[in-house]
Order: sequence, then C-alpha cells, then structure tokens
Amino acid sequence: QVRFAESGGGLVQPGGSLRLSCVVSENIFRTYTMAWYRQAPGKQRELVTEIQTGGATTYADSVKGRFTVSRDNPRNTLYLQMNSLKPEDTAVYYCYAPVLVGPLYNYWGQGTQVTVFS
Repeated sequence: QVRFAESGGGLVQPGGSLRLSCVVSENIFRTYTMAWYRQAPGKQRELVTEIQTGGATTYADSVKGRFTVSRDNPRNTLYLQMNSLKPEDTAVYYCYAPVLVGPLYNYWGQGTQVTVFS
C-alpha cells in the first residue's frame, strides 16, 4: 500500500513560520528520494525541494535559505520547515516520491493548505 499523508498547514502572516509533516508508507520512504511539491491556485504543481535517502537536498530558487527539508527515517516521516513565509508561498503542499510522478501512478494525498496573508 502506498500512502502520503500531509499535515501542518495553516494561516500565517508574512514573515511567519510553519512546519509541515508527511507520513509515508515505509516501503516507499526507505527506498526513494522524497520531495515536497506545491500547487497555487491557477498554476501547475511545482517541485519545492527534494531529499535523497542519504540526506542530500536540493531546493527551488524561490525557497532557498527559507525552507528546510528533513526526513525521520525510523518514523517514515518527511518534514518541511518554512520560515520567512511570503504571500507567494500560498499553495497546497504535497509530499511525494519523484519516481512515482507520471501517468502510471497516482498516489497523491490530499495535501495541506498553506495560506500567507497580510
């Protein structure tokens, strides 16, 4: 069974912080690179950050220096610490395994809404 369960979103003012969590099926989490994606209203889903099983990370330019991804392997949980939030960070955030992106699989969870407002 493949499962991605995001949580931790909410309403925050610009400059604020949120920490997202995502519990993932063990077989997926232990094997593959994990990532956070986001989709803003009227826009396509975009990749925010990736973290390999060994801990190496990459970030979109728009979030570098503000967001930090981490993974807790014993708990099969992915985290996204978001600081210095901006209105343009408003989106639904999803965790997923990039290897599963494409027409063959659709295991996307419900995501978690992040709204940054003045």
